[in-house]
Amino acid sequence: MRPFPGVTLAAILALLLPALAAGQTLEDYDYENLSFRGIGIDWGYIWPTKVDATPAFSLRLDLGFLGPAVRIVPTLSYWSSSMKTSELDRLGDRLEQLPPLRDRNVQIDAADLGEVEWSDLSIGVDTHLVWTAPLDIITYVGGGVALHALNGRGDAIDDTFIEDLLDSTTAGLALMLGAEFQPVQRFRLYGEARYTLASDVRYPGFRIGGALMLPQLQNAQAAPTGSR
Repeated sequence: MRPFPGVTLAAILALLLPALAAGQTLEDYDYENLSFRGIGIDWGYIWPTKVDATPAFSLRLDLGFLGPAVRIVPTLSYWSSSMKTSELDRLGDRLEQLPPLRDRNVQIDAADLGEVEWSDLSIGVDTHLVWTAPLDIITYVGGGVALHALNGRGDAIDDTFIEDLLDSTTAGLALMLGAEFQPVQRFRLYGEARYTLASDVRYPGFRIGGALMLPQLQNAQAAPTGSR
C-alpha cells in the first residue's frame, strides 16, 4: 500500500524539526529580522480530489529569516479546472434530496448540470526550515496556512443556488519539501513538492519556478550558510 502523501511529508517534518530546533530559544526569533528579499513566479501541476488534474500558478515573496534557518514566504496561488463527472453525479444526488425535487421524483445527473468549472484563489504564508546541501543547493521542508476562495461556475448553474453551494471561503493547511539553486547571482531556480488540505478539496502537486533576489546585508545568525 502506497503511503499517503500528506502523511509522508508529515513524517519527514517530524524527524527534522527536533534536530533543526536544537539549541534555539525564543530569543533567537524576532520579526525585526524580516525584510523583503525577493519575488518568485512558478508554474505547477496539481491532482485535486473533485476536479480534473490541472496547472496551477503561484507568486511568492521571500521575507527572509524570522530566526535561525526559519524563512517566511507569503504566497498567492490560482488554479481552475472542470469538475469530475463523478462529483457532478454526487452533487445531483444531493440536489435530489431537497424536498421540492424529492417530492416530484426529479432525477439529476452530470449531463443535466453540464460542464462546471471550479477555481481556487488562495493567499497564505509558508514557513520553511532551510539548510544548505552539497553543491550550494538550498533545501527546505515546511508548513503553511492559507485562505482559499473557491468559486463554481457553469452555463447551467450560473445565478442559481447550485452556484452558491460551490462558492466558499475556507482555511487550509499545506506541507512542502523543496530545493533551490542559484545559477547566477540574485536569481534562483526552485522546485517544490506540496500537499494541500482544505475542508472542500485536497491535492498533491509540484511547482517549478524562478525568483529574483535583492541584495541583502549578511546575517549569519538568521540564515544557514550559503542561503543568501
